[in-house]
Amino acid sequence: MPTMREIERLRAEHAALETLSQFLMEMVVRARPPRPTELGAVRGMLRDTLVRHLKCEDWALYPRLRATGDLELNRLATEFVDEMGHIAGDFAAYDARWTAEAVEARWSDFCAETIGILDALGMRIEREDRDLYPVAERLAAAEPDRADRRRHRRAA
Repeated sequence: MPTMREIERLRAEHAALETLSQFLMEMVVRARPPRPTELGAVRGMLRDTLVRHLKCEDWALYPRLRATGDLELNRLATEFVDEMGHIAGDFAAYDARWTAEAVEARWSDFCAETIGILDALGMRIEREDRDLYPVAERLAAAEPDRADRRRHRRAA
């Protein structure tokens, strides 16, 4: 997939993650848990969107940024992986730990942990939107120029 379309999709996923996070946040500020099916549906959509999003970044975007040969892009991609690469594992552990029964039994603990994980996710989204995606978009805008130069070199 061309980098610009990939970034557009990643930005759309950020919007979806922010919306789902808001829905979940509205649930966890309640004094009592919502219906398990309601909570499970929102958590499931958030989990599925987050996993898809992180895989795309980890398997496509970060390697592409590192492969440019640009030292600053390589540093930025490495920094994001090092600082934020744990989010997938943290979320998977959180999701596995908080079964419907555990949520019902320890609602306030679930709420506190959920707020923490949503805050971490929100900070990651903010940093990617501010620091990473603009750089990736500049790279994508330059891709046709690099491809043209390669074709001209091969033709010469």
